[in-house]
Amino acid sequence: MTREPDNPQRTDTSRIPDFQSREEEAAFWDTHDFTEFLDETRPVKLRVAKNLTEGLTVRLDRRDREELERRATEQGIGPSTLVRMWIKDRLRQATEQSRTGT
Repeated sequence: MTREPDNPQRTDTSRIPDFQSREEEAAFWDTHDFTEFLDETRPVKLRVAKNLTEGLTVRLDRRDREELERRATEQGIGPSTLVRMWIKDRLRQATEQSRTGT
């Protein structure tokens, strides 16, 4: 659990350590129960994506697929999520351009 340095919720007496990697954090939680730390938690807002009802198949060559997976992994998301983000961004840009006439 990485914390923001200026997080007012953080106390110097936290029993949850700062982790240097996901692997280190995973090892910690493999040997600890989250309920042991409930007193150090706070509620957060969670936004859940709408159910996507339409699918689209896109064929990629192996090199492009590997590059897509590498970039998605760097961001901690799946390749289809990354592609969906790219498409939505490009559609937004195209809409803006058509509105402004550029």
